[in-house]
Amino acid sequence: MDFNDSATEAAFRSAARSWLAEHAPAHEIGAGSKMTDIEEADRGRAWMRELFTGGWSGLTFPKALGGGGLTGSEAVIFSEEEGRYHLPKGPFTSIGTGMALPVIAKHGNDAQRAQFIEATLNGDITWCQLFSEPAAGSDLAALRTKAVRADDGSGDWIINGQKLWSSWAHLTDWGILIVRTDPSLPKHKGLTFFVVDMKSPGIETRPIRQISGASEFNETFLTDVRIPDANRIGAEGEGWSCCMTVLMGERLGSGAHRSGVEPLLDYAAATPDGRGGTMMDDRSIRQQLAEALAEEQGERFFQARLRTMVSKGENPGALAGMVKLAYAARYQKTNGLALELRGLSGIAAEAEDAQTSDVQYDYIYSTVMRIAGGADEVLRNQIAERVLGMPGEVRMDKDVPFEQLK
Repeated sequence: MDFNDSATEAAFRSAARSWLAEHAPAHEIGAGSKMTDIEEADRGRAWMRELFTGGWSGLTFPKALGGGGLTGSEAVIFSEEEGRYHLPKGPFTSIGTGMALPVIAKHGNDAQRAQFIEATLNGDITWCQLFSEPAAGSDLAALRTKAVRADDGSGDWIINGQKLWSSWAHLTDWGILIVRTDPSLPKHKGLTFFVVDMKSPGIETRPIRQISGASEFNETFLTDVRIPDANRIGAEGEGWSCCMTVLMGERLGSGAHRSGVEPLLDYAAATPDGRGGTMMDDRSIRQQLAEALAEEQGERFFQARLRTMVSKGENPGALAGMVKLAYAARYQKTNGLALELRGLSGIAAEAEDAQTSDVQYDYIYSTVMRIAGGADEVLRNQIAERVLGMPGEVRMDKDVPFEQLK
């Protein structure tokens, strides 16, 4: 596989780079910038509108649905160039473009695609993910939030349950929701996928205070929430398949397109070593940086292979978990190295040292990535069993109806 740009791709990269140079700086977030959740979300919507107006949003979606109608390789090229800027692209934007839209495009109907794709791409609609529960995190199929048909003949569904770790659910417009509709089937079956208006009566979000001081995660409670059947994505009982589409997009997108090591090279070169030089003069530091950069480049090329598979209609399956597993470990390691480079300042940065403050936040947040989108241990199991063909763990609940599980 040739990882170098073709002539056509090189021309596309040049055009993307020129457009970004003109439009991205006005939307960048400065080092150490402090914003409220609302301000950050508003800036995210503004950048999405800028992309949409410029014709750079939803590059792989059909033009008839508001996208660019381009190839996966062109979308990757644009994301690589976009990743050179520190733009407001948090979960409040990426859950919509990277999770909600892929599942709607693949499993939804024409009316749902028309309703949600363009409106999401231009920033009019933002999304949250209502998957994990207090007793169903790594084992998502153990979820207990249930949906039953309304008894008034409307065909609507009544939802009751609790979701956890719902990023930005307190500010987003819609949520992607997985619930149990048939407890008489084994746990991976009997699940159905919905989209839900977060303003619906019966939905309550409670922010969770994090170690970083932020509260972007939430507990979400659903009490007698009525959802029309028109908001069901895919067939009744097809929920697990929809979830796999979402999670594959989440894992393939982990760490994509933005180098975490290149800024660290600059960081090391700007950090005095106390002997008249910089930390880049330290042979051990250079070796650690070189190893991290090699790992990052290897993962980038591996991601390119998997995206080629997707563009051909193939399903990478558990291979996508390898991307996320590698990224999460490297993200934590490189942020830890960045703090070590600063010595005591890495523990207690000066008030004006915005760069170190940002690294401290990233290091704290890096622990999240070892769990979000599939915990390390779960992904290792999947890779061992489904990629390497090793014997599977004994699963006593595999064919047992969910209602019979303790």
